[in-house]
Amino acid sequence: MNTKILFAASLIAVFTIGMYAENAVAFAQYMGNVGSEGQTGSYTLEEALEIQARRIAAAEANPSSGSGTPYLDASGVVGAAVIAGAVFGGIAGAFFLRGRSGKYAAMGRG
Repeated sequence: MNTKILFAASLIAVFTIGMYAENAVAFAQYMGNVGSEGQTGSYTLEEALEIQARRIAAAEANPSSGSGTPYLDASGVVGAAVIAGAVFGGIAGAFFLRGRSGKYAAMGRG
């Protein structure tokens, strides 16, 4: 393929993505109180401090509840790592076993 055409297509793609990416900016969540009719109010510092104080009190009252992150669960951190390791390890093992024999294997190794 002609490198000039490839370069021009790449530049067009970069500028096009840049032009449309400006419209897809993600803004932070509005921290307001929503009324019964959809109106939003103000989220004051006093309200935030009261909510945080309640969260701390609830955590101190139930020390066995932990952080809420299920580390040893299958949907947690360690469980997901073990499952992913088993899947990708199995695939890698299959490739290693198949690579030891066949048309392109080195002579004298299998």
